[in-house]
Amino acid sequence: MSAAPPVTPADRLRIAMAQINPAVGDIAGNRRLVEQARASAAAGQADLVVFPELVIVGYPPEDLVLRPSVQEACEAAVRDLAAQTADGGPALLVTSPWREKNNLYNSALLLDGGEIVAVRHKHELPNYGVFDEKRHFAAGPLPGPMVFRGVRLGVMVCEDMWMPDVAECLSETGAEMLIVPNGSPYEENKWDQRLPLGIARVVETGLPLMYVNRTGGQDELVFDGGGFVLNADHSLPVRQPDFIDDIAVTEWHRGNDGWVCAKGHIEQPLNTMSSIYQAMVVGLRDYVNRNRFPGVVLGLSGGIDSALSAAVAVDALGPERVRCVMLPSKYTSKRSLDDAAACAKALGVPYETIPIEPAYQAFESMLGPAFRDTKLDITEENLQSRIRGVTLMALSNKFGHMVLTTGNKSEMSVGYATLYGDMCGGYSVLKDVYKMTVYALSHWRNENRPLESLGPEGVVIPAAIIERAPTAELRDNQTDQDSLPPYEQLDAILEMLVEKEMPVREIVAAGQPEDVVRRIQHLLYIAEYKRRQAPPGVKLTARNFGRDRRYPITNAFRDAPKDSGK
Repeated sequence: MSAAPPVTPADRLRIAMAQINPAVGDIAGNRRLVEQARASAAAGQADLVVFPELVIVGYPPEDLVLRPSVQEACEAAVRDLAAQTADGGPALLVTSPWREKNNLYNSALLLDGGEIVAVRHKHELPNYGVFDEKRHFAAGPLPGPMVFRGVRLGVMVCEDMWMPDVAECLSETGAEMLIVPNGSPYEENKWDQRLPLGIARVVETGLPLMYVNRTGGQDELVFDGGGFVLNADHSLPVRQPDFIDDIAVTEWHRGNDGWVCAKGHIEQPLNTMSSIYQAMVVGLRDYVNRNRFPGVVLGLSGGIDSALSAAVAVDALGPERVRCVMLPSKYTSKRSLDDAAACAKALGVPYETIPIEPAYQAFESMLGPAFRDTKLDITEENLQSRIRGVTLMALSNKFGHMVLTTGNKSEMSVGYATLYGDMCGGYSVLKDVYKMTVYALSHWRNENRPLESLGPEGVVIPAAIIERAPTAELRDNQTDQDSLPPYEQLDAILEMLVEKEMPVREIVAAGQPEDVVRRIQHLLYIAEYKRRQAPPGVKLTARNFGRDRRYPITNAFRDAPKDSGK
């Protein structure tokens, strides 16, 4: 016989915010996370524990959620958790795929007293950017409140908060507070979007709001936590930390004007550089660990991109799990050799040198008859890069370490990368990082140690690397600016083309030379086939190359000249 839930005084409620890191597809493991969070919340005398979006299956599950066996396993986990609430401890507001009749919903379920007390389905299904929920779920009707021990809870799942309709419906049907389970991925300055939206819903309804988000990485996405509570007077009594798992028990009291959350711990949001770097660390750590790689291997060239990638890897995994390899050619300078060695020493990583010249000479000999009467060109440059890729992949195959690629967003935008060469690998932490941000992050890391870092304090990227003009060293006296505009200019143009989708005429009006802008737009379009074959990497900006931006590979469009009249 189920135990009756404890009687909560009408003027008091303790709600725990479970900011945790579920793994996609690990239904048994996620259930254990819920159980552990409930035990922690029970120690804090919580009445209810609120979890992030799709906590049972992990978010985003993509087409995995369409498998009947996955749906059945999720339902079994929810029913098992419901049965556990018969012990008289905290109730659970869990989230899961949920089948009703012939539809599959993204749902929130209230579990209390050994039963599933109430179910509400997500109404607003996002279908933009990284989201494809209309492919996977049916939209639920506008919801009414859930009644929890005499209190009417207005539950709206993630995107339901970003639009006004659900909050309005809940308010009109008697909700006393708004609770928002989220799977909201990180991007730069996301807090500046979430907080105003939360305030807007509070202003519109006159109700307090609790926002619970998940942490951790899932393929290209990173979830930064940062859960918060807003009172009806717009004050912020509670804010959870960014990127770190946290169980926060909030204290609520009913007064003459409704429910009010007592002031608790308020964690300040991380600044821009801190949050970007932390997202890179979390994304890489969860990708490597959850795919069961023993560590990573990367080419340490003496350049800033590979140095920053190595630093992120060490912070995420620890130096003993990061293998750095210098792969010099006849064009590699002594400065590069010295700088790479100094960086490896500062990071404390295993480091070795494997010259590629013997392999290059073998290819020269092998291809000599076919290349007779031709001049040296980019073919020979790319050959060096591909030899390096093959070498790193051989180390990966032999020892199991995942190859970490080191190209940045500026290079990937314009195709300044070699297929099956420096693009060769399993993951990239710089895929969504423009070159000028690479410099800023390198300075930041030398002055700071990220949260939960496994790497050393102090300078980890030698100043000589940061100060040096970037070069691929694939021919004599080569620099990146032989082929590209200065990175300050290139990044400014790319941000307008990629993030803002501005037409050429507006970029020119903003002060950029038209011939340069058109050249960069052309390079951006024709490099699409390369980006389709690039490894995944952490999403950091509003529009990453991947799920956010899905351009055709075959694409004849170019902006019309500004004087064409079209």
